[in-house]
Amino acid sequence: MYLVTVFGNLIIMLAVGSDSRLHTPMYFFLSNLSLADIGFTSTTVLKMLVNIQTQSKSITYAGCLTQVSFYAFFGCMDSLLLTSMAYDRFVAICHPLHYTVIMNPRLCGLLALISIFISFLDSQLHILMVSQLTFCMNLEISQFFCDPPELLHIACSDTFSSTVLLYCIGAFFGGVPVSGIIFSYIRIISSILRVPSSEGKYKAFSTCGSHLSVVCLFYGTGMGEYLSSAVLSSSKKVAMATVMYTVVAPMLNPFIYSLRNRDIKKALRKLLGRTS
Repeated sequence: MYLVTVFGNLIIMLAVGSDSRLHTPMYFFLSNLSLADIGFTSTTVLKMLVNIQTQSKSITYAGCLTQVSFYAFFGCMDSLLLTSMAYDRFVAICHPLHYTVIMNPRLCGLLALISIFISFLDSQLHILMVSQLTFCMNLEISQFFCDPPELLHIACSDTFSSTVLLYCIGAFFGGVPVSGIIFSYIRIISSILRVPSSEGKYKAFSTCGSHLSVVCLFYGTGMGEYLSSAVLSSSKKVAMATVMYTVVAPMLNPFIYSLRNRDIKKALRKLLGRTS
């Protein structure tokens, strides 16, 4: 699954980079999303694969802090890039005549840089939260990586302030992008409903189908992970929900975009034909 995730997202990046017809804002954000998905999965799965190979399930405190940092960074990056893609679809459907003027390369680059900066801030806040905790020796985490909520459960010190900080981080860095996506799609749907012909409605909505599928997959599995950790007592079921979020969702994204998108299909055929 890890190899499929890496190669699938790499192929998307190569297809976008090799075809000049795909040098548009939507595919710019898609290639960045593929890069973030590779980093997001690698943060957790690579260590798990090493543990399986070496039959050692230990991780150092510094290694745990590093994993928390990159997990928060790439997770936030995914969320913000999906929000940027939603804004791109909003401009394309609601303001088609001004699309090229609004979604210019400068704005796209600025949105990508803002996403990186905010993701870095999110990762540093996660490190601040974990560094305030005190841990006893030889603790066991009931996950296959250093999941921040799990670290709160096993901490030996008072976790009230860290728990409040974690919820505030989640509410802000998760809630703001979700609100932006919801607002964009409310405007998109209202604009599509005003299109007189059913063919026009289908054509307009089909441009959002892949993005909407990825958004539902990412946030659906993410909510499933955190709700399961709060409700379920079985560590195996919680781990399964986490695998869906950290492994399955990034693995399926390239398939969703390649199977539902004609431009990506053409670019892939062109790329495969060139390599053969």
